[in-house]
Amino acid sequence: MNDEKAARLIAIRAAKAAGTGTSPPAAPQTDFADLPPAMAPHTLIALLLSAVAGALGAVVVLPLWLPGLTASLIGKTPHAYWFLARSSALVAYGLLWISMIFGLLMSNRLARAWPGGPTAFELHQHTSLLGLTFALFHGVILLGDRFIQASLWQILVPFAYTGFAPFWVGLGQIALYGLALVGLSFYIKDRIGRTMWRLIHFVSFAVFVLALVHGIASGSDSAMIWMRGFYWFSGGSVLFLTIYRILVAWKPRALAV
Repeated sequence: MNDEKAARLIAIRAAKAAGTGTSPPAAPQTDFADLPPAMAPHTLIALLLSAVAGALGAVVVLPLWLPGLTASLIGKTPHAYWFLARSSALVAYGLLWISMIFGLLMSNRLARAWPGGPTAFELHQHTSLLGLTFALFHGVILLGDRFIQASLWQILVPFAYTGFAPFWVGLGQIALYGLALVGLSFYIKDRIGRTMWRLIHFVSFAVFVLALVHGIASGSDSAMIWMRGFYWFSGGSVLFLTIYRILVAWKPRALAV
């Protein structure tokens, strides 16, 4: 076990002890924000590079290595790249939703009942960073879609794309950069301070709304019953926990008055 993992294990055990009341009475309660990032920086970099390399490989290298596959990818009605883009988008949105749920459970203190504060913080970080990885793959793989016909510039710059549903695509691009900002803030919270880090985390609410609107408006399967049900359930659950968080935060102030 390296020093980073050992320090993280000690911090998690201290947080669990503080949350369960097994620590000495005089010890202050551990703030989960003090825990080190759940994913090592080199691991995150490897994941992001793998997503980009995998997408570019599917767009450029794979057709060259397997010429027989080219006909199915560039035929009259090619769907392979769109299916890859849409499936990765759904996974990214699902991970973002799960990250929001665990983050709200922590802020509402409901995580003490399940799955525990430190565990919720771990899952909150992991799902956020994995969501960023799939969202990046989602954007890059669209370079191979002939219907979208987007250049790398149009993929990277919000609202630069002028093809299918450009406004809603632009909102999704902003959501991607917002997700990157929130996810990467885990690694610089000691430098920017806890207050700024928490303020940056409020961006995640806007990111979730933008991702939800982007998926509904530009997704080819948004009209399907199961997809609409997923959007309603995910959006409704985040809204419910957000309102509950506001009420929990407002109640002590009302009692104090």
